Amino acid sequence: MAELVRTLRLLGFEQRVAAVGAVLLAVSTFGPFSFVEVAEVLVAVGVLALLRARALGKRFHLPFGDGTVIAAAGAWAAVLIVVRLFDRPLGQNLLALVCASILVLAGVRERAKRPADDLPPESSGPPRPRRRPAATSAAQAPTEPLPPPEFKRYKPEPGEQLRLGGEESKPQPPGDA
Repeated sequence: MAELVRTLRLLGFEQRVAAVGAVLLAVSTFGPFSFVEVAEVLVAVGVLALLRARALGKRFHLPFGDGTVIAAAGAWAAVLIVVRLFDRPLGQNLLALVCASILVLAGVRERAKRPADDLPPESSGPPRPRRRPAATSAAQAPTEPLPPPEFKRYKPEPGEQLRLGGEESKPQPPGDA
């Protein structure tokens, strides 16, 4: 529970609204369950996974940005809800449509706040708490790169024959030359 609260605190306002909309969208699927409700739950889980990854500071690029993806997820959920409009009770459909519209509006607001280059600059936004690394042992301590080895020209011994490799060197008897 503490992890959930910490994650929500790291999200911006629009991202929190999108998270609430995604949770409510998943809750609105209770009742008769079909592939449409499964798709709605997958949309909600996808939005929540995106928001959690952003809260944890993971950096990845989405085409068109986070806001567009969240708005598209809400629009897709609305299309799925409209497809099942007459198969479910009206109240449940209205709740689901409101949840989908929350996702769309939160996505549009997020898109306005942070355009398509969805990788935030390092200095923007509230500082994210960083985990302190555990005490590092000598094996885990960062190492300095080794200096390049010194080049030493090869000087063969007098009478030494060079071999290219793959050849087995057999000692020759003293009389065979």
